[in-house]
Amino acid sequence: MTFPQISAKYLEPLSMWIMVAGMVALLQPWSLFFHRYGVTIILVGLVGFLIFSHIKPGPGQQQE
Repeated sequence: MTFPQISAKYLEPLSMWIMVAGMVALLQPWSLFFHRYGVTIILVGLVGFLIFSHIKPGPGQQQE
């Protein structure tokens, strides 16, 4: 499995889930720690998504 395949199959969805976790952390009222760093978590997921969404497998490579 090449890095573009790993990126498309695992890292891109992981970065989307990190963004969702950042939104949940920002909107929950119980923990000040998670509320304080919610935007940072969203930004980390966004940067990861921007990077990994541009690394695509070539036309000859199959996603398994």
